[in-house]
Amino acid sequence: MPLYEVGERSLERRPTADFAALAMYERHDLQRLLRGQIDALGEDLLVIGEEFGEWQDARRRIDLLALDKSGRLVVIEIKRTDDGGHMELQAIRYAAMVSSMGFAQVLEAYSVHCAKHRAQEDVDARGELESFLGSSEVDEDPVISTDVRIILVSADFGREITTAVLWLNGFEGMDIRCIRLVPYELDGTVLLDIQQVIPLPEAADYQVQLRKKGAARDRARRDTRDFTRYHIVVDGNELPHENKRNAIRVMVRELTARGVKLSEIGRHFPPSKFQSLEGLLTPDEVRENLATLNPHEKRQRWFADEPFLDESSGKTYILLKEWGHKTELQLRRLSDAFPETKVSFREADPDVS
Repeated sequence: MPLYEVGERSLERRPTADFAALAMYERHDLQRLLRGQIDALGEDLLVIGEEFGEWQDARRRIDLLALDKSGRLVVIEIKRTDDGGHMELQAIRYAAMVSSMGFAQVLEAYSVHCAKHRAQEDVDARGELESFLGSSEVDEDPVISTDVRIILVSADFGREITTAVLWLNGFEGMDIRCIRLVPYELDGTVLLDIQQVIPLPEAADYQVQLRKKGAARDRARRDTRDFTRYHIVVDGNELPHENKRNAIRVMVRELTARGVKLSEIGRHFPPSKFQSLEGLLTPDEVRENLATLNPHEKRQRWFADEPFLDESSGKTYILLKEWGHKTELQLRRLSDAFPETKVSFREADPDVS
């Protein structure tokens, strides 16, 4: 599409430039620039690899490998030609190769990428990935979808590519976008017009919503984690529902509020899941004690910010967060041990969140 300069009496057409004539190359220029500002492609992505090719018996490499907010890998292929070549076929092969990557492999790729391009920074690769994906589960790795998206970036696209992409996008799980880069040279300055041509931006939002629903359904099918929640019941009154780890913490809190000693409660826990520390400790002191007792222990596994203080014995008790399928067994063990307190529990209805 031509660019027009507004003159005093008319519109003056400014011709497009040519990447080859501008001495701009795919890898050293376009790829480098997009790696540094990937949001120029119109969405929030995180680049986790450049020239990525961590598979056996494959010589070719992905120009840029990224991750989107829904946990889908995104293969980004870049050409400076005006027909795109056969980039859609190449990208499909790459998508198939990375589709089996899990979070551990994504983390490894991103760590290598950060070491190469951010060597002067103290990078917490895992923390950045979890923050980008919005992960709130301390004990579970974020889920990486097996559906891989593709973004094709080129000066233009031939009819063969556009026809193939439109056809492929009709299949469930396929998401291929074509983004056109049109260079202009104005008074010695190079400008880039970056436009998504497939799918049209007006239709993209609708497709995003469909894709989010599909991704959620896909995760639900694969995810075997149990998200059952529980109400703690005190004298017949239900408290707000809690996830597993918090349900046990709330039950301990309610038992102590009704006069049960923490040492008595501790007898009904496995020793490794309810520990006592000497002294009445603050949360910071609890974390320091945990680091001293076991330097390799992950302190986030414990309710260090919410310790239980036993002033009569001068001890601090801390509860483990990790319970899994043993949650209901532990809740029942506590409610059966102290029936006089009238503290019990009930599984929340399945549709609560």
